[in-house]
Amino acid sequence: MRLLKLALAGLLWTVIVLCLVLTALPHFLDRIYYRGPATAHFDGARFFNPDGDDDHLPAGRSRAGFIARRLFGDPSQPAWPERVTVRPSRPLARVEGDRMRVTWIGHATVLVQTAGLNILTDPIWSDRAGPLGFGPRRVAEPGVRFEDLPRIDLVLVSHNHYDHLDLATLKRLWERDRPVVVTSLGNDSVIAQAGVPARALDWGETLALPPAAVRVTRNHHWSSRWFADRNRALWSSFVVALPGGNFFFSGDTGLGDGKWPAEAAALGPIRFAAIPIGAFRFEEGQMASGSHVGPRDAIRVWEGLGRPFALPIHWGTFRLSREAYATPPRMLGAMLRCAGTDLAHFKPVAIGVPVEIPALGPPPPRPDMARVEACRRAGRFDAFR
Repeated sequence: MRLLKLALAGLLWTVIVLCLVLTALPHFLDRIYYRGPATAHFDGARFFNPDGDDDHLPAGRSRAGFIARRLFGDPSQPAWPERVTVRPSRPLARVEGDRMRVTWIGHATVLVQTAGLNILTDPIWSDRAGPLGFGPRRVAEPGVRFEDLPRIDLVLVSHNHYDHLDLATLKRLWERDRPVVVTSLGNDSVIAQAGVPARALDWGETLALPPAAVRVTRNHHWSSRWFADRNRALWSSFVVALPGGNFFFSGDTGLGDGKWPAEAAALGPIRFAAIPIGAFRFEEGQMASGSHVGPRDAIRVWEGLGRPFALPIHWGTFRLSREAYATPPRMLGAMLRCAGTDLAHFKPVAIGVPVEIPALGPPPPRPDMARVEACRRAGRFDAFR
């Protein structure tokens, strides 16, 4: 009888603990990163895209299955290399005046050096892009070793996905350089978990950092670091106003209404832009997803920005989708040729190779997107899996 009472008591306590966990866990995971009044893109609780949210999974795909495939791999997708050879470079300590030097470090991490400033976007030096040691492993080492980075003055963090907001890297940067970290609303709360202060701005707000000024601008994406905290923090692109011409960082983005690139260009001539081209295909034949532009829509973004000198980013570092390793740059080149424009202004550059950005000048010919669509219908891009 005594054993039975102990067993029943143990069962009762197990039920109580389970109920407490089931009650508390969703609230724990659903972090509230930001509180403020409702706006055109914030309903008082969560942020949203004012041009409509369209980041739904393909028909027949469950979110749990999608996450499992991203974390553990999908054997049905084209193979990727285990490792890609990268020859890291050692940047200059500073680049003065109107000269601009850019180094793609990998994924969405770009070092921009100009006007005596060293600017770093979405820095990630971690080997995996995910929580607790899970997530995609990088196939390409960073194009600059962390210890070879010059002193960083400004860090731009576009949103809170693990492949863009890497707390371990931000902590290392803060402890070494004490840079100014600029992000969009709510992400400062996440960054603070690493003991790093950040300036969080809404779309349209500006932070002056002479000789530069950082404007947080609209793009089309979503945010989450857990299962239940979706869109509790804002996502953004950035325009950095500089004496020799503006720098535009797209962050992570889908095309949406396609108007936001022109909104960024209206702030002043863009000299250099970092535009994503990868992680766009989640089912066979897909040319874009709601939250990631592929090469075709990347050309539309480039056109909306005024066809500046642009660097294709967000490909070839972490496997996040179905397309083959080299599909994004190869498809971009094929589409630009089909569009009848100058490939020199928007061409892939190897990770770690520094690039001198030319001064502002006349843009190349407009891309003919009708011709790109005709090429697509004719099957010209079908070979790119």
